[in-house]
Amino acid sequence: MTQASAGEAASNESAPQEPARVPGDSYVQSFARGLAVIRSFSAQAPSQTLTEVAQRTGLTRAGARRILHTLHALGYVEMEGRQFRLTAKVLDLGFAYLSSLPLWSMAEPFIEDLVRDVHESSSAAVLNGDEIVYVLRVPTQKIISINLGIGSRLPAYCSSMGRVLLSGLDDDALEAYLANAKLVARTPRTVTDPARLREEILKVRRQGWALLDEELEEGLISLAAPLVSRNGRVMAAINVGLHRSRMNAPQAQQQILPKLLATARKINERLAVSGAY
Repeated sequence: MTQASAGEAASNESAPQEPARVPGDSYVQSFARGLAVIRSFSAQAPSQTLTEVAQRTGLTRAGARRILHTLHALGYVEMEGRQFRLTAKVLDLGFAYLSSLPLWSMAEPFIEDLVRDVHESSSAAVLNGDEIVYVLRVPTQKIISINLGIGSRLPAYCSSMGRVLLSGLDDDALEAYLANAKLVARTPRTVTDPARLREEILKVRRQGWALLDEELEEGLISLAAPLVSRNGRVMAAINVGLHRSRMNAPQAQQQILPKLLATARKINERLAVSGAY
């Protein structure tokens, strides 16, 4: 989306926490710890000492040292004195995901056409825990305070694509999300009451689209629509984001929404024809 505040994604002081899962016999703890070390680096902590990595991940210094030196030997981490940094090779892990799913390459031309038509930025995202993760972005001009790019994260509850993705959850999963989500007011308009948020999400489920008016960031209006599989499962969402100085919410719903929905419909039809989803 142009929905911004990408830095929000990496704003936590510690590594992002995934929903708790019970390890089975096939669980490889050392691999999980290696991923935790990689995830401990962020925009707020691009360079860390061994002690800082250990603190952020909950590992012992000895454990953190072994993992960091393994990552260094594999080319994923570089060392400069006592400081450790990720290298560009880490991007291979993310691009392996993107390249393994033809959805994004199929969707991109349609989203580019949409951006040329409405002269506003558009993005695609998927749900990951309590956040959305940007997997595609076609910008026009910067309209928000923080840069966004592929891999950026935003809270699901106050982003238009997040509302669409949450609307695709089954009832039990939605209730579990609402019971555990940390709903913080990003602006005076942000919905932070779980009961009201449930109503808003169910409204999105019924109508098939979302419009958020200054809930994520003041001045930002964002609309989103779902990308669905052949069996109707919501796989991703696309959006258009714009600033209130150019158009208010009712105008955006009248002028932008029909074009966004048409783009989503074209992508969904292309996905159905491809047989990949």
